[in-house]
Parts: sequence; structure tokens; C-alpha cells
Amino acid sequence: VIAAGWGARSKYSVLGSMRAAAQILPYEIPQVMVLVAVVMIAGSMSTGEIVGAQVDDGALGWLTGWYGWTPWGAVAMVIFILAATAESNRTPFDMAEAESELTGGFHTEYTGFKFALFQMAEFLSAFAAGALAVTVFLGGWQGPGFLPSWAWFMIKTYAIFFLLIWFRGTLPRFRIDQLLAFAWKFLFPMSLLVVLAAACWYHLKLSMGLFPAILVNLVLLLTGYVVFSSILYSEFTRINRPRVMTDAG
Repeated sequence: VIAAGWGARSKYSVLGSMRAAAQILPYEIPQVMVLVAVVMIAGSMSTGEIVGAQVDDGALGWLTGWYGWTPWGAVAMVIFILAATAESNRTPFDMAEAESELTGGFHTEYTGFKFALFQMAEFLSAFAAGALAVTVFLGGWQGPGFLPSWAWFMIKTYAIFFLLIWFRGTLPRFRIDQLLAFAWKFLFPMSLLVVLAAACWYHLKLSMGLFPAILVNLVLLLTGYVVFSSILYSEFTRINRPRVMTDAG
């Protein structure tokens, strides 16, 4: 992205590439942190073993063992999908290329097949993020036996991809300052809390049972949501207040 903006020999494209890089970096951190929680619970970084760890011994083992059904896993999956949306530069996180003074952002000067390569990279990034979310949170290729495993994997992946397309068609865009505040003041602390909730889930489920683990997870995550949402709301209120002449100089 930075090389594309610099190679365009346009100050607007360079500015768009810098904004795109500033957007990608803060959203990478919560995305990786929630994957750390998954690795902690699964005990492996192998995607195959992570999928295998999500199989329960019950009658619906293909469903009840999915991390996405646990409190920490559901929050982690939401954080992962939001961060993946921002990293693939899709609405509502496409401010790096959507503002009027930047026209097309880092790919302003590219047309034809070069522009098609940028678009293809964004769509492939979103699809790959959906496939990874399915693997680590929704049991990967696990599913009822009336369909083959590859079909279940593709159905789940296309469901996540449909969600990203739905975001693009319905949600308004953030401003660049709101976008960065959302990453640093909400998603990042929530991702740290997810790691703590996952550790509590693992130990409490082994020592005290399922209900105490669920209760502690809900208390931790709901408390964190209320606290970090209030911080984000105060930040949005501050940056959205009307400017007066003394503020503008």
C-alpha cells in the first residue's frame, strides 16, 4: 500500500497510503491478540489441531465445542471480524481511500488492470479472513455428515464473506480519527480482556465446572464492554464537538 502510494508520484496518493498504513497497524494488534486466546485454549498453533480441539464428546460434538459459542470466543470472533474488515480496507473502515480530498487514496493514479489487482487483493483478503475466522472460531470443516467437510467449510466462509458485504452496503464510514480511536480505545483493551477471559474459562471449567466459567466470563466481558464503551463515547463526544474560533486559532 505504501509503495503504491509512493509510486503514484502524487501527494494525495502518498497521504492516502500513510492513512491506510495507520489504519492497518492498530487493527492488526487486537486481531492477533484474540488469536492468542485461541492458541491458549487449543494448546497449539496448528490450524488442524485448533479445529480438532473444537470437537466435543457430546451428541452434537460438531457444534457444542466451537469456540464461537463460548462467551470469550463470541467476543473474540466479533473483534477478529471487525479488525479483518478494517485491514481489508472495506466499509465502514475505508476512510483511507474515501475522503473527498484523497479521491481514490493510494490507488488514485492506477487504472485498468493495475486497479483490478488492488480490488482483487482486497476481496481475497476479506475472503481469507473469513476462512481463518471459520477455522479458529466455528469449527472449520466440522459439520453434520449429510454434507462433505469441504462443503461445510465453504458454506461457513461464504457466510462470513456475506457479512462483510452486508457491512459495506449498510454502515456509514468512520472518520479517520474515529477509526483510530475505535481501535486503540475499544478493540485493543477488549482483546486483552478476551485473553484474560479465555484463561479464566480454561481453568474454571476444569476445576469448578461450566456454569462458573460462563458466569465469570460474562462478568468480565460485560464490565469491560461498559467501561471501554464509555471511554470511547467520551472520546467521540470530544472529537465531535463544534469548533469555535479560539480552537481554530
